[in-house]
Amino acid sequence: MAFAELVQKVQDFTFQRLEYYFDKRSKPPVARNFQLEEKSILSLSPLIQEDELSNEETLILALVLVPHLQPELYSNLIQYFLPQGGDLPIFGGVKGKNHRGVLPTGETLQFLIAGQDVAKRIQVMEQMKKSVLLKYEILNLEPVAAGEPEMSGRLSVSDEWVEKILTGKSSLPAFGPDFPAQKIETERSWDSLVMAEEVLEQIKELQTWIHYNQKLMDDWQMRKKLKPGYRVMFYGPPGTGKTLTATLLGKYTGRPVFQVDLSTIVSKYIGETEKNLEKLFSKAQNRDWILFFDEADALFGKRTDVGDAHDRFANQEVSYLLQRVENFKGMVILSTNFKSNIDDAFLRRFNAIIKFPFPDACQRKTIWEKSLPERIALEDNVDLSKIASTYKLTGGNIINAVQYASLKTIGDQKESISLDSILKGIKREVEKEGKIFNKLPDHKIYTNGLN
Repeated sequence: MAFAELVQKVQDFTFQRLEYYFDKRSKPPVARNFQLEEKSILSLSPLIQEDELSNEETLILALVLVPHLQPELYSNLIQYFLPQGGDLPIFGGVKGKNHRGVLPTGETLQFLIAGQDVAKRIQVMEQMKKSVLLKYEILNLEPVAAGEPEMSGRLSVSDEWVEKILTGKSSLPAFGPDFPAQKIETERSWDSLVMAEEVLEQIKELQTWIHYNQKLMDDWQMRKKLKPGYRVMFYGPPGTGKTLTATLLGKYTGRPVFQVDLSTIVSKYIGETEKNLEKLFSKAQNRDWILFFDEADALFGKRTDVGDAHDRFANQEVSYLLQRVENFKGMVILSTNFKSNIDDAFLRRFNAIIKFPFPDACQRKTIWEKSLPERIALEDNVDLSKIASTYKLTGGNIINAVQYASLKTIGDQKESISLDSILKGIKREVEKEGKIFNKLPDHKIYTNGLN
């Protein structure tokens, strides 16, 4: 089995290094001799394409994976050479919160590859920082307290990559304190999106970036000339299709879309908002995810003149966001009802700003037609053209009205949707917005739909 081979190789290599350290072996092991017959288990394609893992990088990854496969391996090896007990500082390693064995650190890696050779240990540290494993955030060298050696930080593989390497599967992160965003999906299609042609054309440009950005950056060698990532703003009234568009982008490009929960991001405590955002962006980096910030004004609003400490720290949050969004390699979509609410510094850096206008009467009729159930008839007196021209509703309003009318029809055990049920659904939507719904007694023509 490939994983049994991996554990055996790490055990043999570590044992040989310890033998040499304790003067029981004439030559130390060499990292270039660390090879696996079945390297496919460590294949990280398609993330790493042309970059192949070196023997040293294969050793690093195997070193960190072993505790997930054989927790006692490092403890047993050290105990073999120190049967009376004692510490072995040069080996590095730390204890986990729950894990009872030894977890490798950067110092463990230095010891296995370089032993006590100071020059080689420095070389290992420099190579570690350039490793493709760190570049793509597959591996992490955890930070240490001020004044402690940098390489004493624990080496860890992200949970996502542990699962991917060991099982061949990859689960998306669950919503929680360390990842304040939820995956959003839809059963609807592009055909459900009723927009003006120029808006649809702008949306297609976003698909083009997702499909061809890699080619633009690498094949066309534009990485040094263009900033990473793509920043987009959707603005327009609520219910005009901003969230649906973001969800459809993910659906048709194979990219997970995560809607950021701003209630768990924004904190009244100084520095906490930035920490929460850092968790989010760090998790999403190099993952080909789309981050969707709905009602983004709460985070990306205009900076104010500094009148007190609160204003100063609020402005620092916006500045931090500006830097973090600009360095993010994926697509970030900000949604707002009013473009004017977003800080000008963000506006200048958006790759695309797309307006989602209020639908006109013709578009509203189309939305009604696409939203109503296909298998249930309308009563003869339902005139969708008249309803669409009379009541100025957004797509979101119309969907809600259709849901109400459909449930009312089912509840009343009727075979067709009545005008009365549709108008009651519309009335609910109109009154939600604090507007007046008026109707004529004959129930056929309604006036002042949105006063």
